[in-house]
Amino acid sequence: MPKTAKNYARRTAKYFNFWRKFFQAVVCKFWYGIQFRLMYRIEIEGKENIPKDNKYIVCSNHLSTLDPFLVCFLLNRPVAYMAKKELFDKRFVRWMLDWEGAFAVNREKLEIATIKTALEVNKTNWVLGLFPQGTRAQAGTIEDIRKGFAGLARTTKCNILPIGIVGSENKTICPFRGKIKVKIGELIPFNEDLDKVIEEWGLAIQKLTGFDYIPNPA
Repeated sequence: MPKTAKNYARRTAKYFNFWRKFFQAVVCKFWYGIQFRLMYRIEIEGKENIPKDNKYIVCSNHLSTLDPFLVCFLLNRPVAYMAKKELFDKRFVRWMLDWEGAFAVNREKLEIATIKTALEVNKTNWVLGLFPQGTRAQAGTIEDIRKGFAGLARTTKCNILPIGIVGSENKTICPFRGKIKVKIGELIPFNEDLDKVIEEWGLAIQKLTGFDYIPNPA
């Protein structure tokens, strides 16, 4: 009989254990932490806006592959990131994502497995992390925001922590030549109205980054 494909979108609370938390800390806070401090001048504002509990979803704009590591580096809790399911087709990448506590998501639609995993994250001391734009975007504008993140916030009854990132797309090999600004905004309260949540996040990121928020077509 053919081997059943593993569902990398479905995780239980037990998956987000001490060892994955430790591995994520080694990768993001130690390994990438050294690179961030050595290669970039990083400015961080708004750390006082980070909640002390985990009843929120981290939602930042997305410019570079560095962004998830950067967010994990600055937060005080491990982050369970949603990663596009295509990444799990690559063996080494899949292994890294698995040990960092990430799980797969279908960017085209919000699936039941993703919703169930998000609810499981709420039972742990991790926070859920995702990029509302779904993929990396050009600096300068905030557009093509997908409804999935607002739907997950409504289902999990979580607030949203907006994080604006500027400069991570400009990679450098020269120490202290790069510059990254990270601004953490005030919590966006839980709201049943998905369109309202999308607008509030877009406007929050516009304020934090200086990029232009372009609403989705009606």
